[in-house]
Amino acid sequence: MIAPAGSALWLLRHEVKLFLYGAGFGGRRGTGKRRSNKLNILVWLAAAALLHGFAFAIVAGVERHGAPPQQLIMVATGILAAALPMMLSSGLKASVEVLFTRGDLDLLLSSPLPSRSIFTVRLAGITVGIAGVYLFFLSPLAHVGLVLGQFHWLAIYPGVLSMAAVTAALAMLLTLGLVRLLGVRRTRVVAQVLGALSGALLFLVSQLYSTTLRGLTDRAANWLAPLLAPGAPLGPDSMLWLPGHALLGAPGPLLLLSLASLAAFLLTVHFTHGFFVHGVQQAVSAVRATQAPAGGMRFDFGRSLARTVMVKEWRLIARDPQLISQVLLQLLYLLPMCALLFVKGPDSLPGLASALAFLCASLTASLAWIIISAEDAPDLLLAAPCSQRTIQRAKLAAVALPPLLVVALPLLWIALRHPLAGMLASLVVTAAVASAALIVLWCGRPSARSDFKVRAKGNFFSNLLETLNAAAWAGFGFLLLSSIDSMARAMPLLLGAAGAFAAALLMLLVAWLARTRAG
Repeated sequence: MIAPAGSALWLLRHEVKLFLYGAGFGGRRGTGKRRSNKLNILVWLAAAALLHGFAFAIVAGVERHGAPPQQLIMVATGILAAALPMMLSSGLKASVEVLFTRGDLDLLLSSPLPSRSIFTVRLAGITVGIAGVYLFFLSPLAHVGLVLGQFHWLAIYPGVLSMAAVTAALAMLLTLGLVRLLGVRRTRVVAQVLGALSGALLFLVSQLYSTTLRGLTDRAANWLAPLLAPGAPLGPDSMLWLPGHALLGAPGPLLLLSLASLAAFLLTVHFTHGFFVHGVQQAVSAVRATQAPAGGMRFDFGRSLARTVMVKEWRLIARDPQLISQVLLQLLYLLPMCALLFVKGPDSLPGLASALAFLCASLTASLAWIIISAEDAPDLLLAAPCSQRTIQRAKLAAVALPPLLVVALPLLWIALRHPLAGMLASLVVTAAVASAALIVLWCGRPSARSDFKVRAKGNFFSNLLETLNAAAWAGFGFLLLSSIDSMARAMPLLLGAAGAFAAALLMLLVAWLARTRAG
């Protein structure tokens, strides 16, 4: 049955198409795009086949060994609890996108379609988008359960959709509330930052658990054991485990969760529909021009040319919330490393120096791509009455300073604990930053800032050199610092460090030759 044009199902089909396009199933125009689309489909099918293999092993093993039901329920509830923050952040990001970024709501609201239907379909599209990712990983359990006659696994579909509907409703409420408090532009920044936080959440938790929280978690588990006993506040009959019961097919909890999610969805549509229309009108009618400064126009010629260029580049990045979130994602990985440093002390110095060098090189490469390759006005800079070398050096300084400032405190702490190791680690990190910036300068291609996520596809050679350069400096730092406290293996470690150093210099030489040959 084909939904008539203009109906709610017709709009929802369009939302699902956009979601699939974002997942890599778009691009009908051009032979290259069709090939890329077929390749994406093959990759997804291969991943789905692999997941079904894992699901068969899990379902067959559970049914064969008869795992305790309460243990399964606790695991299912834990999976949903771990996914809830990421669902919420994904819903918040999707809410901002469909309401204020996509730019088609003003056209839809001016059409004969009811605004309530438009809002309902947008919220349903967010629900489908949130659930789609998790159903891709969990639905193989339902499919295998259906084949093996374990029909309770089919409850994964309504369970995940119900959780997605609840989080979509919460995300929409949070988005509209942030718009009222902060405005549209600041809400976009918050959504992008939360999206970056959710992407690194599992990594941070796993690293903190493995370094600092393992003993604390064991003590907490021993303390919670009596509370999980039958009849205790957190026992099998507690409402806390209702999502797990629902996900594993218990009829009562599944019905209750489905009704609660439907009520949350409908109440969100009913109570926020009016503010949704008002928020969209506010975003569309927002005046882009800034207000003239008080006291008339002022000119500040006190800065040098290099400082002016550096401040200009940093301001452009600060004004782009999407770039901030994507660059911030790399900085988040420094947190567990700092925790590792303070907990394990000198034993972790080689690994920490290696990780700092790799992350600083990666961060520098990203900033260099934004500042050098994605320059918005290259012709204007070329026509400026100043030396191009001065502008180039200022851009390199704008690229190198932020990563060095980020790792200044960990490097200072290393230097206070072990002066020689701190000095060597600082030299390695500085060399990694300088090398990454020079590689992008020599091998980078002009691009648009909107292509930040797909920058590797546009210049595979440069991206390969950046990755190998970061790995070479990371290996050099690890081997060099390991040789300080291991005198028995000092010579083999120093030889390995020399090899890594030669590899890093080779990456620079290849980049320089590519630059001169292109010139």
